[in-house]
Amino acid sequence: MNVIDIGSYAKYPKTGTVGTIVQFQQSHGHTFALLDSTGLFYRIDQLIPAVEGEMSKPVEKDKNMEQFRKEKELFEEVDFSDAALQQDGACHGGG
Repeated sequence: MNVIDIGSYAKYPKTGTVGTIVQFQQSHGHTFALLDSTGLFYRIDQLIPAVEGEMSKPVEKDKNMEQFRKEKELFEEVDFSDAALQQDGACHGGG
């Protein structure tokens, strides 16, 4: 059996996500490992060892936050007032 420890490379085969384990956490009877490439926790029983060549680039959080802000601004610009007025349960599909 392969050992997964802090500093080792691991892969989540369901998505192909690869990263370095930086932390462990216990929750709800399971052990989770934090991968540096995504900043997300994965159950260690779902991870497999990976080789260094498989490493994905770490997520650039600043770029992700900037993308989030742009999408939020676009969403806020959409006028939902007409849709809010049509919440009477009637079908306004036209046809």
